Amino acid sequence: MPKKTKLQPIENLTFEQAFAELEESVRTLERGDLPLEESLALYERGQELSAYCAKQLDEAELKVQQVEAS
Repeated sequence: MPKKTKLQPIENLTFEQAFAELEESVRTLERGDLPLEESLALYERGQELSAYCAKQLDEAELKVQQVEAS
């Protein structure tokens, strides 16, 4: 992830956009070539993206359960 990229607020992302950004963050962190501060910032963003994606999946699962129950 380039340093100069302006990140969108997570709540403005679709699930697919958030998941793609999370995957890219993981790949970047796994390379291990970022300075510590950038790695920490990327890790924090990744945690937020992960929580957002999990919440979206939970909401989708709840909707499916509601549809199946009706």
